Amino acid sequence: MNAQLEDLKGTLRSDFYWGYATAAAQIEGGWNADGKGESIWDHFAHTPGKVKDGSTPDDAVLSYYKYKEDVALLKSYGVTAYRFSLSWSRIIPLGGAADPVNEAGIAYYSSLVDELLANGITPFVTLFHWDTPQALEERYGGLLNQEAYTPDFVRYARVCFERLGDRVKHWITYNEPGVYTLAGYAAGVHAPARSSFRDRNAEGDSSTEPFTVGHTELVSHGYVAKMYREEFKPSQKGMIGITLHGNFSEPWDVEDPLDVAAAQRALEFEIGWFADPVHKTGDYPASMRAQLGDRLPRFTPEESALVKGSSDFYGMNSYTTFYVKHKTTPPDINDHKGNIEQCETNKQGVPRGPVSDTYWLRTCPEGFRKLLNWIWTRYGVPIYITENGTTAKGETEPSKEVLNDTFRVEFFEGYVGSVAKAVKEDGVDIRSYFAWTFTDNWEWQAGYSDRFGVTFIDFESKEKTRYPKRSATVLKEMFQKLISEK
Repeated sequence: MNAQLEDLKGTLRSDFYWGYATAAAQIEGGWNADGKGESIWDHFAHTPGKVKDGSTPDDAVLSYYKYKEDVALLKSYGVTAYRFSLSWSRIIPLGGAADPVNEAGIAYYSSLVDELLANGITPFVTLFHWDTPQALEERYGGLLNQEAYTPDFVRYARVCFERLGDRVKHWITYNEPGVYTLAGYAAGVHAPARSSFRDRNAEGDSSTEPFTVGHTELVSHGYVAKMYREEFKPSQKGMIGITLHGNFSEPWDVEDPLDVAAAQRALEFEIGWFADPVHKTGDYPASMRAQLGDRLPRFTPEESALVKGSSDFYGMNSYTTFYVKHKTTPPDINDHKGNIEQCETNKQGVPRGPVSDTYWLRTCPEGFRKLLNWIWTRYGVPIYITENGTTAKGETEPSKEVLNDTFRVEFFEGYVGSVAKAVKEDGVDIRSYFAWTFTDNWEWQAGYSDRFGVTFIDFESKEKTRYPKRSATVLKEMFQKLISEK
């Protein structure tokens, strides 16, 4: 632990949660085992040419079969909490409100929750981490059809609350609704693979569909939060929220008012798109309405009231920082960023941070601290950091050098240090930190080529053998120092 963090000893509250975050589609495997239905990611991965390395998540990390081993490993890592997602199509294979529940799927998640609790680990459960049941996509277009989709999502949530809510006290409805919409419906590089780009996708409209889908996510989240608070919270005593993505945007030229405005606009398009309706105004940012006009849906008064204040906390996923420059040309019809240009260096030529093994991700802990302050100042609700982490170059085999993952260790020291400083020096209310991620996994369209884990996985081995990296030990030591004793 570096000297800088020694000065921050005991800074974090005694009930601070820390651990790792994962997603069902990326780790479980058993993609069609025990009655599980097909998800849009199963469908996507089995479509040739969609995944970078041609792989599928059919086996992933086999956590469906190895959950007891994994919980034991999590315990050895010293975590106090574990954030994971449920596979909707494992619980309701066809997804719909009138479709049957798969008891084997419920039993798996119930056993996982019990195993975590038996080992003193608090479960944080995400209902939707991008894997819509394929049947709903085919039945009515999935999230493009708000009227048909919402009762299906509400019923799915109800089943989860009824069957797991006696033990699960921390619920997240959606993970990164903005990434789901932009990658799946604007760029078309994620499932369900829709966009305006016909060389890539047969169907879709990048200029409207992402905003339609985002609206569906917000409204259906609102209905689920209302249901939980009215029907389950009084007896189960839990909390519910939504997790939003967003990286920090720094002006390319801090002296240029146009770049300063562009950076603010970038934050509003990326974060305010979902956070303003939930945590601030019950409506989209004015900057988005100004650029998008009627392509951005409008909340009915009922929807606005439903969505505003619908999250008990600010769920925050963030990884990096970009320098942002304003554009002098009118926005393209398929622009989703606020008519800005993202840059690798600022006007002085200062790079945004050391390069990882993922093209967009660079280490920038100073930007992370600024973002924590921006969110706290704008929204004023307790922040639960639900994802933060990095890849590192050259992690192809479990060699001594790879397992001594210095690049990732330095990333975590910088970012966790920024969390502690934001609490101690800036007065930001932060309640959790979940590193992304527990094990190397199937990283969506990147397949097995992007390794984010603090545990190396030998994907060539039948058992997907686990090898702890040094970053797991370092994070444990950091939080032992930073969390105050009761």
